Amino acid sequence: MDLPLDHLRTLAAIVDAGTLDRAAARLGVTPSAVSQRLRAIEQRVGRVVLQRTKPVRPTEAGEALVRLARQLALLEHDARTALGDDAAVPRIPLAVNADSLITWFLPALADVAAQRDVVFDVHREDQERTAQLLEAGTVMGAVTAQREPVSGCVASPLGRMRYVPIASRAFADRWFADGLGRAALERAPIVDFDAHDTLQTQFARRHGAREEAPRHIISASAEFADAIRIGLGWGMLLPGQYEEGLAHGSLVLLSDEHVEVPLWWQRWNLASPLLDLVTGAVERAARESAAVV
Repeated sequence: MDLPLDHLRTLAAIVDAGTLDRAAARLGVTPSAVSQRLRAIEQRVGRVVLQRTKPVRPTEAGEALVRLARQLALLEHDARTALGDDAAVPRIPLAVNADSLITWFLPALADVAAQRDVVFDVHREDQERTAQLLEAGTVMGAVTAQREPVSGCVASPLGRMRYVPIASRAFADRWFADGLGRAALERAPIVDFDAHDTLQTQFARRHGAREEAPRHIISASAEFADAIRIGLGWGMLLPGQYEEGLAHGSLVLLSDEHVEVPLWWQRWNLASPLLDLVTGAVERAARESAAVV
């Protein structure tokens, strides 16, 4: 099956832009030309590749083609760099969970940017869901809790993030005066990062809770920790987020037990010097971080 490169690039541009008109503007062609290329590629593969939603979304077949388009673009950049051509600055889309992003991941990006001219497109997503972006072809690499490699990818261990249950002293005195009993855990408000955050609920169930407690949703990493520090609820924090409060007594450790979340780095299985550079920087940053054990 012959798949013209400009058609693949156009499909990827449509997915990135969200609409055909925006993709046309980015590509410097008319919307009619974009529509023609889209129809041509659907005729060649014999199936629909885009869901005409707002924004558009690739079908399963479309995801495979978008992934191919991004992989070809990366390989083309590596080849042009090796030949000494003035290749365009590559865009590296990556997926990472919020806690890794705020604690150790950004230094890895800075390390790569110090060595190569690149721009990063970072997608923040729960570690249980980042692999889905990799599978869809949205990103080239992802920090994920999924050990099994996504099709066409390789995985390597990064370590484990260790979370401990923390509350403000006033909050603990009010809700946990008699310890971490079932009744207290079912009543005391918790702070969750988003609807997919289950760390607090997992810990509560390990200590006997059968019903979910009231939950605050604070979908910003720094503010999440702040909400716990000021007593909005209790939650699981990482090293570096609570030691100072414990030292001067404003925070308390609710239990010596902790929850560990294993992290894996998954990337496309391509022989790409640029992707190798990113992988090395990510693995090195994880090893050097106090938040990863």
